[in-house]
Amino acid sequence: MKVFNILVLVAIAVSTLGCQSKETSPPVAQGNQAVSAYLANNEPAGAIPVGEARDMSNDGKQITLVGRIGGSSKPFVDGLAAFTIVDLKVPYCAEEEECPTPWDYCCQTDAVKRNIATVKIVDEGGKPVAKSARDLLKVNELSTVVVQGTAKRDEQGNLTIAANQVFVRPGE
Repeated sequence: MKVFNILVLVAIAVSTLGCQSKETSPPVAQGNQAVSAYLANNEPAGAIPVGEARDMSNDGKQITLVGRIGGSSKPFVDGLAAFTIVDLKVPYCAEEEECPTPWDYCCQTDAVKRNIATVKIVDEGGKPVAKSARDLLKVNELSTVVVQGTAKRDEQGNLTIAANQVFVRPGE
């Protein structure tokens, strides 16, 4: 019986040590932070949907919005950390529709026009970052992101966010 008790205590001690080493290792998000200073570890509060942001944002104002990467067959800008996002309320094409690029929202073109924004990751000087957003943020088409930055409106009412922080929602 004493041998059994000793084995149980050893097992508990070993498992406790294992737990401690896991707690001291950095979470995945912090590892990504080292890859990109623009990648936020925590989701910012108060994010508004893209469609709402298009209606209410003012040029030059700080804004936080949430959307899904997409809106065209190629939502990423080559050579720059820039992409388009679409409001989460707009459904992308379903797999049953046999759409090879569901992120282009080809079945929702009118809804996309009213619910899309361009995101440009900018450095401290406000210049676009010359690196692929895929690599910088570890994102793909249909990734859900929360972006913080400054709103910019053009003459047609299109919305661009000069973002300095992006949070990527896991599993979305």
